[in-house]
Amino acid sequence: MAAVEEKLGNCTLERLRRRRSFKWTTFPPDVLPAFVAEMDFDLAEPVKEAIVAAVGLDDLGYANAIGLAEAYAGFATDRFGWGPDPSRVVAIPDVMTGIAEVMLALTPPGSGVAITPPVYPPFFFRLGFVGRRVVEAPLSFDGRRYELDLEVIGRALTSADVGCLLLCNPHNPLGRQWAAADLAGVADLCARHGVVLLVDEIHGPLELPGGDRHVPFLSLGHEVDEATITFSSASKGWNVPGLKCGLAIAGSAPLASMLKERWEALIPSHLGVLASTAAFAEGTPWLDAAISQIDENRRLLATLLADRLPEIGYSAPAASFLAWLDCRRLGLGDDPSQRFLEGGRVALSPGPHFGKQGKGFARLNIGTSPELLAEAVRRMAVAVRPG
Repeated sequence: MAAVEEKLGNCTLERLRRRRSFKWTTFPPDVLPAFVAEMDFDLAEPVKEAIVAAVGLDDLGYANAIGLAEAYAGFATDRFGWGPDPSRVVAIPDVMTGIAEVMLALTPPGSGVAITPPVYPPFFFRLGFVGRRVVEAPLSFDGRRYELDLEVIGRALTSADVGCLLLCNPHNPLGRQWAAADLAGVADLCARHGVVLLVDEIHGPLELPGGDRHVPFLSLGHEVDEATITFSSASKGWNVPGLKCGLAIAGSAPLASMLKERWEALIPSHLGVLASTAAFAEGTPWLDAAISQIDENRRLLATLLADRLPEIGYSAPAASFLAWLDCRRLGLGDDPSQRFLEGGRVALSPGPHFGKQGKGFARLNIGTSPELLAEAVRRMAVAVRPG
């Protein structure tokens, strides 16, 4: 893994604790943070060079997303075999801001938005901020594997005031990739009920090897594309969420026009545009190194848990650097992350934040070195069995 470490760095705690990001400043220094979706790796050189070059030119004005759509389209073609039309790819500040603005434009005030929990916490609270109501269509769960429940989704969409389905693919916190057949079933339901479909594909670049493939929704070519917008970003794949740049990919020309008309509400960061363009155009070697390390870590986590905390249920993610842990057999209550924090000084994301279906669960960030991942599990075990 020497070549991987050369690109990603060695993730030493001494260096990481000098960072001023949310991950490294939320808790006291004795807490190992493994919660928010920030990776610990060094930046990709093309990304770093793009930022440094802009600062060197005193170039910190407003963004003009020249070349970004084309860079993303090229990346998607190479990675997923799907080439979006660059004229329908619009830069936005971040995925959730884009989703909120689209909901304001395409759904009536007070209308319902169907989501599939357990799911990314902002899917709950951001809907309230824009005056929309959450309608839950929970995933089915057999104790090991989650699935989209088309019957449950269909019932949610039958409500007269539901105007939108918000889907996550790959799914956060599960790392689950939805198959083409699953997505086609969702598309059929949205077309039948005449609802807008918004798909968060932010973790798509982090497809892990040997498992389910990432299927961009718009690659299906379904009739519901006319009412569909998908969202992506370099922020997770290349670990640059603080640069504030995402992408909205419209399924039709009228939707692309709607996005462009709202440019003032959707201005991204200039540095974010430059960094994202560099990531999609030149950052694939770094991305491959990150994926290789995450792949090693997801397998290592299975071994660590089997050795130290065999009661925890864990299915390795097929995408991203997030692990969803079923801690219910440990008897730690609705929020096991609290025990891990208090007793082990390691911070995980609380399961209940992902919906009531997350009670007894916690999310662990594995986007780090094997050494720090092992330390996180050691601390978790200490919290459960002190001494």
